[in-house]
Amino acid sequence: MRRTPAALVSSLFFAAAPGTVAVLVPYWISGWQARDPFPAPVMIPLRAAGAVLAVAGLAVLVSAFVRFVVEGLGTPLPAAPPERLVVGGLYRYVRNPMYVAVLAAVAGQAMIFGDAALLLYAAVVAVPVWSFVHWYEEPHLRRQFGAAYEEYCAHVPGWLPRLRPYHS
Repeated sequence: MRRTPAALVSSLFFAAAPGTVAVLVPYWISGWQARDPFPAPVMIPLRAAGAVLAVAGLAVLVSAFVRFVVEGLGTPLPAAPPERLVVGGLYRYVRNPMYVAVLAAVAGQAMIFGDAALLLYAAVVAVPVWSFVHWYEEPHLRRQFGAAYEEYCAHVPGWLPRLRPYHS
């Protein structure tokens, strides 16, 4: 796929999928209304840490989507997958930075708004995400990229980032 169409499809998919999971549904759950389940000396640093986590999640997500277009010549959308295995950028640290970023953004919002329901939502979302990766995405990538993907999996963890970047 050429980069311009891939960028357009990726942008639309970004708004539809992660936008819904990480922004729209958390808004429906919390109304983005701040609650104070803890005293101010706890909530102030908790909200600050949550803001860092939410912004970092967004930055990682944008970076990963761009990487699919630039390096993979495709999109994160399963219907228009990348032509090349994406192993650069943040993918050198963790195999699933998009999913980790979405969950981090939701957890960050839970901290910002003091809303435990958002943490429960993140836990519920994690189950189908993990299932999709385990039962569909990884077998598909093994078939599509073979030994290159096996080598990548052997060195890069799926969910908890490594400290040093992987170099193939």
